[in-house]
Amino acid sequence: MNPRVAIPCAPTGTLSQNVLEDSSMARSRKRGAAPWRRRHRHRRHRDDSLEARGVRDPSLLEDLDESLLDPEERAYLEARRVAEEKVRLWGKAWRLAIVVVPLMIFIPLVGFIVLFFGGIDLAKRAYKVLYEPRLREKFVDDEVSKRISRTVHQERRSLEDEHSRSLEKLSASIAHEIRNPITAAKSLVQQMGEDPAGMDNVEYAKVALEELERVERSISHLLRFAREEEMRHVEVRMSEVLDSALETFRERAQREGIEIECQFDCEGRLLGDAEQLRRVVINLVGNAVDSLLDASVQNPRIQVAMGENLAGSEVWVRIADNGVGIDEELYEKIFNPFYTSKEHGTGLGLPITRKLVEAHGGEIEVESPADGGAEFLLTFRKARNAREPGAEGGRS
Repeated sequence: MNPRVAIPCAPTGTLSQNVLEDSSMARSRKRGAAPWRRRHRHRRHRDDSLEARGVRDPSLLEDLDESLLDPEERAYLEARRVAEEKVRLWGKAWRLAIVVVPLMIFIPLVGFIVLFFGGIDLAKRAYKVLYEPRLREKFVDDEVSKRISRTVHQERRSLEDEHSRSLEKLSASIAHEIRNPITAAKSLVQQMGEDPAGMDNVEYAKVALEELERVERSISHLLRFAREEEMRHVEVRMSEVLDSALETFRERAQREGIEIECQFDCEGRLLGDAEQLRRVVINLVGNAVDSLLDASVQNPRIQVAMGENLAGSEVWVRIADNGVGIDEELYEKIFNPFYTSKEHGTGLGLPITRKLVEAHGGEIEVESPADGGAEFLLTFRKARNAREPGAEGGRS
């Protein structure tokens, strides 16, 4: 016979009361959980939107150094601080109103005093939260604008002064280059006039013509330097430009015993004007030839090389000689108009050369290697989509 298990039973009234209490507690928990769920969904939606914009967890941002935050995160933190200040401001206003309104009804004098002192503090906080940031930003912008305007004005004045000094220096150089030959020619013509039948008149006339030709040459170079020459932008093979320019020196180099070595590692395709580039090479090689002859260098040699940089984006040309070289303090001065070390030079060859190189978007540099001589390096941007079919061997 199986033993019976006694199950205690609650009275009927007690059971129904417990059921009602459980159901009411469940409804209250459900009603209390609904706002929490809404707040949680709102917070989760806000965090998801911030995460979608790339902003990290907002709860962690305040603990980080602002220098480690990106601009959007810093803007979010600043907006959050301002919002919290506004919430505190409104909270204080409501609390003041709750205190002041009953006092104004029952004790007007006390209510007015509380409103006056509480309003002052509230107005100070409102000014600090609502208006002070805007005023600070406006004052900062105004001050920055003034300083920038002052800096721009100073730079403009500096450029104008530098331009005026350059014009004065250039004018003095022009006057010197033109006046001296004209003065010499005038003196010779006067001597010829004093003695028309003199034995030296033919020599005087020859020298006077040479001086006038020097004036004409200086003016011609000056006009070329000042004039903006029209340039035809077409694809040019720098190897062909170098060959054409060096061909003009072949006979003179053979006659003077100057060896010209060439090493072209590519065709050197670039956009530019072939004739202007040819003039650049002729001027630099001509200067090298004159320098070697003036210094009476033994075994004179000129090296002309061309290649590309490692990235294949630029074409470089190097023209070097084994002469006496150039002093380092003259690296920039030699590109100034009318500066020359030649007896009959105009001092405009290198300035024109640099102008033509820069007109092609290139650069020109000069240096004297430790083993002597002078070296000019030209750099140009390579033509886009230019293909090199093959390298050319060294030629001499």
